Amino acid sequence: MKGQRLSGKNITVTIGDMKVRFLKASLEISDNSAVASDGGIPNGWVDGDVSANGEIEVNLANFKLIKEAAKSAGSFRGLEPFDITFYGKTADKEEEKIEAFGCKIKLGSILDADSKGGEALSRKLIFDVTSPDFVNIGGVPYLREDETEGML
Repeated sequence: MKGQRLSGKNITVTIGDMKVRFLKASLEISDNSAVASDGGIPNGWVDGDVSANGEIEVNLANFKLIKEAAKSAGSFRGLEPFDITFYGKTADKEEEKIEAFGCKIKLGSILDADSKGGEALSRKLIFDVTSPDFVNIGGVPYLREDETEGML
């Protein structure tokens, strides 16, 4: 019989050095590698460009952490990129760690209010991964070392 499995409830998010409780979080990678073909027949593959982005939805109390960082930077757009870590572990030792490097944060939905109430207000932080360190999944980089060699 299997024990406890990881769920979103087990995940913590760290933005820079700020531990943030989230309502919903996502990270997606786009990899445009493709099949190479000769005369319409598959014949190997070619590397394509990559990108990664995501969203973190937080309540207003946790948004204050981001707001204070933005205030120190002079504006939300003035925030320098952060590394973002998604980490979870269960009592049964199931574990996951995903790191996204150099994440440039933008604000998404800053107000979505229903006059009937029933839900606490939240804010969405949208981010793009900007560092050639890109994304590590469980300590394994997504990109090969030769792809980022010589990048500063």
